Formats: sequence, structure tokens, C-alpha cells
Amino acid sequence: MLLAEVARVSREVGETSARSGKTALLAELFAAAPAEEAALVVSYLAGRLPQGRPGIGWRALAQETPPAAEPTLTVTAVDEAVTRFAAVAGAGAQAERRRILDALLGAATEAEQRFLRSLLGGEVRQGALDAVALDGVAAAAGVPAAALRRAAMLDGSLPRVAAAVLAEGAAALREVTLRVGQPVQPMLANTAKSVAEALAALGPCAVEEKLDGIRVQVHREGDHVRVYTRSLDEITGRLPEVAELARSFAGDRFILDGEVIGRSAADGRPVPFQEVASRVGSRTDVEAARRTLPVVPYFFDVLVAGDRVLLDLPVRERYAELTALVPEEFRVGRLVVEDPAAQAAEAEEFWTRTLSRGHEGVMLKALDSVYAAGRRGKHWLKVKPVHTLDLVVLAVERGHGRRTGLLSNLHLGARTADGGYAMLGKTFKGLTDEMLRWQTERLGELAVEDDGYTVRVRPELVVEIAYDGLQRSPRYPAGVALRFARVLRHRPDKRAQDADTVETVLGAT
Repeated sequence: MLLAEVARVSREVGETSARSGKTALLAELFAAAPAEEAALVVSYLAGRLPQGRPGIGWRALAQETPPAAEPTLTVTAVDEAVTRFAAVAGAGAQAERRRILDALLGAATEAEQRFLRSLLGGEVRQGALDAVALDGVAAAAGVPAAALRRAAMLDGSLPRVAAAVLAEGAAALREVTLRVGQPVQPMLANTAKSVAEALAALGPCAVEEKLDGIRVQVHREGDHVRVYTRSLDEITGRLPEVAELARSFAGDRFILDGEVIGRSAADGRPVPFQEVASRVGSRTDVEAARRTLPVVPYFFDVLVAGDRVLLDLPVRERYAELTALVPEEFRVGRLVVEDPAAQAAEAEEFWTRTLSRGHEGVMLKALDSVYAAGRRGKHWLKVKPVHTLDLVVLAVERGHGRRTGLLSNLHLGARTADGGYAMLGKTFKGLTDEMLRWQTERLGELAVEDDGYTVRVRPELVVEIAYDGLQRSPRYPAGVALRFARVLRHRPDKRAQDADTVETVLGAT
């Protein structure tokens, strides 16, 4: 398929406001895509490259290249060029990458160049992100969107599942199941203002400690163990103690869901999240990092045990399976509330004790709820002592005074229904010197435009924000702005699509 067709549909989808219209445009394109290119077409229209980020900076993309007169570039040719680009290393790598990029852009028409620059720079913004792309695939294949969504979550790759279902129809969905060694999108939680509100919403539930660490998914098949983050990146080599512990558990085939934290050697209290994130992010001298900050996993769910997939079992039954696999000392603290009215005081006391131990709050889970992989459902509710949101950095302002030379004031956005972002305000409050140095380096890598004052960045970095409430503001597209926002921490472990939505923001306070 010609890239020109993909670029045309991307442009038309961006010009269409109604989700139904976007879906129809995508469905027509996906249905016309050759079977061998379907996964690529879906991936490109969802705004991502199969190779991940190839490391092409905005300055390289901004260089002028004469466009082709007629469209001849195919999506397969683009994929091959990006693969070659990503593989270049060693002496002369910069010149070779420039040569590959120039050849690719030179083979593209002006319209194709615009799309390519957006795609290669992570800036495809027509709203055809995963949710809308998924609806388009479902319409093209004539399958229920809910069934396709579940299959994509279990498989971990919408383009791969899309290619199968476009070729084989609904039969392909029945072949998708959870497999040990293939990470699955984790179930997520919504927010409640208080324990009492959560109890009223859920009824019989489990109240669990909410740990301030790194979410992990641990897969074991015999003696082979793999550890994945919530964004499905494998980090087994960086957490050898987690793999060793998993091998000591009773079963020899399972998938566990949990959290990794570090504890202070002085008093046993949890260490700050940023320290754990640095430990997990370190790729050098793992043993030295392990000695400096040993970490411990605590598990709260099991998705596979032996030959059985447990996703559709209720919480109370999955927990029974968990207790058979994981010793109590490696399970999160938990209180079962069968009668919310009679046990309300007990639940509040559990919440108070959890905070006193240095944890960030509690998670309440309906006892009859299934594991909805990849979903932020109403059956899991988190309660924290302050209003917090996970927002995406859209731009950052250069600092002045003692912050001269640093990227300081963050422009914060929440996700919108069409796959874009709505800005909710700015803040530099809460940023320590170490955080400022870190975000200056990271946001410099994500920069796409710099006018000397404000640096616009690819919307990839998530930050956790505390705030006192919302106020009406005609300056911002959602009509509201955050009051007294301050940065609690950067969340490099989260993806932009995991950030909170405008709908969540409006309903959170």
C-alpha cells in the first residue's frame, strides 16, 4: 500500500471531529490494506513505529529535503528504512543515519513528508490513537469492538491482532489467550475521594495497601522467570532478586501482579519512589545497585496458575490462588470487608495504619470483580490523602534566576476523547534540584520545537501532580485550571496513554 493513502487518511481523520467519522475513514483504509501490510498500516495510523523510537531528533527532521513529484513510497519500504536506521551503530553512524533519512524523505511527496515527519517524531496527532484505531479495525473486520479490545490487551499488540482479525475474521480472536512470557496490559484503578465513598460504591470488597513503588508483572515457566513493567518493558536483568524470589515460590508456572519497593535499612520504611525508579532504570552494575538499594516485591493478584487462566475469576477466588503460591510476607497487606456498613470503622483504621507505615494510600477492590486487563474500571478504586492526577508534559519553559539553564515550568495536559491533550495549567512547584536536572535532560530528548523561551515536547513524559482543586478558566480548552498544582514526582514508568483524562479531572474534585 502506498504511504500516500495512509497520509491522506491521517489528514482526513484529523479534520474530522466526530469519532464515528474517524472510525469510518479508518475502517475503509484497514479493509483495503493488503494482508502482509495490515499490521504496519494499523500501527502507523495509531501513531507508532513497530521499532519503537528510532532516535530521530526534531532538528534532523526539520532539515529540508526536496520531495518526490509522484507517490511511489510504500509502507513496507518505510518500515525497511526505519529498521535500517535503528540498526546503524559504530563509526560513521551519524552520517549513515542522515543518508537513510534523506533517502526516505526524498522518496516521499510533500504530503507524505509531512506525515513521515510526524510519525518519525512521535507527533501523529490526528486522534487515531489506539482506541479509535481499534474501533476502525473492528468495523473493517466485522467483529465486536469489545472482543477485539480484550484480544489486543491479552496479546499486547493491537497491530498484530488487527492483522490476524482482518485476515481471518472473528475466528482469529478465539486463538488469542493469555500466555506466560507474553506481558498483558495491567488492570488499572479509578480514584475515590475517601474510603467511605469507595465502600459505598463497591459493596463487599478487599482493602489493600497501595504501595509507592514500581508495578511489576512476574512470569514464571519452570526455572525461567521474566519481569515486566506496567508499560510491558522487560526488566528481569535489573531486578535479579525478584526473579530469584519467584523461583522459590510453590508453583512453577504463573503470572503474578505486584509492586516492587525499597525499604530503608535504618527503620524499614519505604524509600521514596524516585529512588526505586532510579534503581529499576539503571542498566549498569546491577549488583552494585542491588547492594545499594535492595528491593522487595509484594504481590496482590495472580493471572495464570498452572494451566489455568484466571482473569475471569472474581477477586476472592484469585486471591485464594495467590495465597497458595506466594507466602504471606510477600503479599500486600489486606483487609476483607464483607459488610461495609458494619466494618466501615475497621476499614478507616486500616487506611490510617497504612499511611502511618509510609505507604501512599489504599486500593479497594470489589470481591466479585474480574481482572479487566488494560482497563481503568469502576471495580478498583484508589484512595490517597490528597488530590492527585497523572498528567502529560506538553511543553516546558526555560528557567531564569537560579534555574537559568534548566527546563523548569511544566505545561500540563490531560488526555481528550479524540486522542489529543487539553492543557490544564503550568507549574514548577515541588521540583527539587535533582528533579530539575533530570527533567531538563529528559525533556531535551523529547523536544520538537524551541523558540528560545518555551520548548514544545513530544507528549510522552507523565508527571504525578498534587493540587487543591479546580477553578474555572477560559484560557484553557477544558474550561478549568488546576489550583495550586505541584509536582510530586516524574513517572517515567507510565505511558502517556495511562495518564488521566479530562473526564477524570472534571469528576475528581
